[in-house]
Amino acid sequence: MPRIQKNDNFIDKTFTILADIVLKVLPTSKEEKEAFYYYRDGMSAQSEGEYAEALENYYEALQLEEDPYDRSYILYNIGLIYASNGEHIEALEYYHQALELNSNLPQALNNIAVIYHYQGLKAINNKRFNSSKEMFTKAAKYWEQAIILAPNNYIEAQNWLKTTGREYSLD
Repeated sequence: MPRIQKNDNFIDKTFTILADIVLKVLPTSKEEKEAFYYYRDGMSAQSEGEYAEALENYYEALQLEEDPYDRSYILYNIGLIYASNGEHIEALEYYHQALELNSNLPQALNNIAVIYHYQGLKAINNKRFNSSKEMFTKAAKYWEQAIILAPNNYIEAQNWLKTTGREYSLD
């Protein structure tokens, strides 16, 4: 079942070996182990740009994984693939599903904000100013939440919030 890695770098090999050791030592069910193998293979395929293969592995992992926290990362990674392919509606769906299971994912909040910001820019280019304002307001909302969770990250978003008068408070 393990994926043959085309990118045989030291970090990938080390991660694979350590993950296999941890799975042998930890008391996990057969399904949990299998879900992790699919997830690991999905990450490997995704890092190599093999998105169709990555999605297949992530969907298999979702079928087997029961832990909400682990499922949230699978859903998040699926969202990444859709976003990188320009399929923003699908990406938003998966990011939101991930957040439903794990509200402590600032990276998902950030990615949602990035999509809304992009849609706001597109709306301006199409002279749909009310729509752009709505998209920018949504982007600000999600960036604020991401910054609250990770105050030292998303510096560009923090600057955008300040320069557009949408300053946030970390209260």
